[in-house]
Amino acid sequence: MDSNRSSMVLLIVLLLTTIIYNTDAGSIGVNYGRIANNLPSAVNVVKLLKTNGITRVKLYDADPAVLRALAGSNISVTIDLPNELLPSAGRRRSFATAWVRDNVAAYYPETDIEAIAVGNEVFVDPHNTTKHLVPAMENLYDALVKKGLGSRIRISSPVALSALGASYPASAGAFREELVGPVFKPMLDFLHRTGSHLMVNAYPFFAYESNSDVISLDYALFRENPGVVDSGNGLRYLSLFDAQVDAVFAALARLGYHDMEIVVTETGWPSKGDQNEIGASVGNAAAYNGNLVRRILTGGGTPLRPQADLRVFLFALFNENRKFGPTSERNYGLFYPDETKVYDISFTVDGQRSNSNNNNNNNNRNNGGGVSKRTTVPVTEETWCVANVGAGREKLQAALDYACGEGGADCRRIQPGSPCYDPNTIEAHASYAFNSYYQKARRAMGSCDFEGAAYVVSQPPSMYLNACLYLF
Repeated sequence: MDSNRSSMVLLIVLLLTTIIYNTDAGSIGVNYGRIANNLPSAVNVVKLLKTNGITRVKLYDADPAVLRALAGSNISVTIDLPNELLPSAGRRRSFATAWVRDNVAAYYPETDIEAIAVGNEVFVDPHNTTKHLVPAMENLYDALVKKGLGSRIRISSPVALSALGASYPASAGAFREELVGPVFKPMLDFLHRTGSHLMVNAYPFFAYESNSDVISLDYALFRENPGVVDSGNGLRYLSLFDAQVDAVFAALARLGYHDMEIVVTETGWPSKGDQNEIGASVGNAAAYNGNLVRRILTGGGTPLRPQADLRVFLFALFNENRKFGPTSERNYGLFYPDETKVYDISFTVDGQRSNSNNNNNNNNRNNGGGVSKRTTVPVTEETWCVANVGAGREKLQAALDYACGEGGADCRRIQPGSPCYDPNTIEAHASYAFNSYYQKARRAMGSCDFEGAAYVVSQPPSMYLNACLYLF
């Protein structure tokens, strides 16, 4: 009887472990733009995606060669109905029906088309296509339903942050008043009715570039920083990305859509820019994208939506040499056209773990975040758990007591007379204890929180600069 009970307990533990480790903690995809004359074939691009563990891709059209190349790849695909086709799709059901037949049904399910982006940043389109957006979405959805695909393929439309009339602080987020009645309300009603999500393009780079005198670069790049407290709700933000996403969540809630999900369909950082494009560099691009990937894949939502598992598409797969505009527009790529990386980041949890091990073996602590393809130095992938000084002394002390007691952290080195006792501050001691607990838990998701008294950083913590945080 005892043996059977033990076997049953073991089976339950194994099942629970399987469930926990298969929980979707967010996912990373890439935008595959093709405004260039030197890119590899679609077949080679699919090989590149698979080699790098990238399982989602977003297109800016529905190119037949690309869709055929993606067939059987197990890569989920978001296709796009270009802005110039919105009037036709919005006015004529027959056009939408034919478009779905030729660009979706002809390839699905061999090509795993999971979503259709109807237009892109339509509200800033100079050709005044906004009025056609929702009718086009409705007609495309009806065409999917007729093909039996209405519950399998989602329809949405990527909006730029310029669609917000207010975005700071994040809690004040609100859509532009002139767009609410004519567009946002009917579009959000459609998304809610069809079980879809709002697509958002969010670029902390643009905000930093225009306001580098008041926005910290560390805050923009997910690096260690004291954070910014939202004056509206008291939440502390440790990254500009989270603040931008939460501004959209707040705007949705303001219109009554409290539970609508967001997919970030574009975000990125240029590796090169003109002289006036402040912050555009290889190191900053590697830091932003590398830290963002880690942030998404390790789970956890935003301060306003802590349970949200975000899906994020990096912009972009390649540097595209025929794009117009400033130099940065041609330098958002993760890869050069010859398929070598612009900087070395990984797109999977396993890849990041491997990079972290390589960094430990090489004793390479690279604050720059990345290098060009001509220098092979991996991006720093280590993380630490440090005290959130904004939590207050009482909360830090309670969390420290838990970590050193019931939590099982090794706190011997922060006792009087021990090597890590100095600096003798609650912040330093708490950081040591929190990090001991976090590292012993193998950096598991949720092991660095302590009810808001701690947070994860990806750069060596400046608040505790002796060797103590490197002992684990």
